[in-house]
Amino acid sequence: MKVVVTGGAGFLGQMLIRALCERGRLTRTDGAQYAIEQIVSIDQAQTGRLFVDERVGYVVGDIANAQFLAHVLARDTDSVFHLAAVVSGAAEADFDLGMRVNLDGTRALLECCRAQATVPRVVFASSVAVFGGVLPVVTDDTYPRPATSYGVQKLIGEYLVGDYARKGFIDGRSLRLPTIVVRPGKPNAAASGFASGIIREPLAGVEAICPVDASTAMWVSSPASAITSMIHAHELPPEAWGGQRAINLPGIVVTVAQMLEALREVGGDAAAARVRMQRDETIAKIVATWPANFQPARAVAMGFARDADFRGIVRAYMEAMKAAG
Repeated sequence: MKVVVTGGAGFLGQMLIRALCERGRLTRTDGAQYAIEQIVSIDQAQTGRLFVDERVGYVVGDIANAQFLAHVLARDTDSVFHLAAVVSGAAEADFDLGMRVNLDGTRALLECCRAQATVPRVVFASSVAVFGGVLPVVTDDTYPRPATSYGVQKLIGEYLVGDYARKGFIDGRSLRLPTIVVRPGKPNAAASGFASGIIREPLAGVEAICPVDASTAMWVSSPASAITSMIHAHELPPEAWGGQRAINLPGIVVTVAQMLEALREVGGDAAAARVRMQRDETIAKIVATWPANFQPARAVAMGFARDADFRGIVRAYMEAMKAAG
């Protein structure tokens, strides 16, 4: 079978591609499992050290270019993991760019999926940013009311995935991802990027700036849990989703103060001392619109896993960095 991963050159995309290669098989919409023969990564650039496997091909192009997508997907794509997006801070700063990539790109991709010879299974990486405002607890029945352009674009993507699935064009499922920490590599334009930076940089001996108050709470997940959830979502049969094709993924609620305490416990006092609190009103305003406390009963019942605690996430990151050299 042929699998397409948009945003495949990014951190999560690379983790997903590696996991798919290690797994070796996926379930197609006919309910049977098939060997993964080809994985195509689509991204705006394919730089850095990329995962190498004879089954994996890397393609550079614009996700909003329908002609490009039609060429890459052709008519033989069985599964799509749609991770490509302009991240939260960038989408808020550049409205047109966010709309073109996050909305127009998603619509163009779904149209290409609709043109496949067989109905493809599509996993869409959405975000908890579809919720906004003061929400003490988010349940499966909480109505999304995004407070940022990024959240609006992700929510529209969810609606499109759901409607294309309802019409039988795709077998779609959307995952509302928590903030993913700890992300390795360089900082990006995501408003949530500091949540990784205040752990990653201090552990590397570099000062980090925290742009929000220590009392700020966030709903977070480890990269490993996010990848496990994506594959689990793909493998669930359509009847497990019913008419609701979007789901709030499990995570853990943690304040910045608790993050820093975990950093101190795992990395020592010197690491914790490298974090400097310097409020950035733009970032703080965006982050304040994201709920921090979820009760994802549906996801738990469907078998999605969650991290045990934030200390475990930090330890796992340290171990991964040591293994990578």
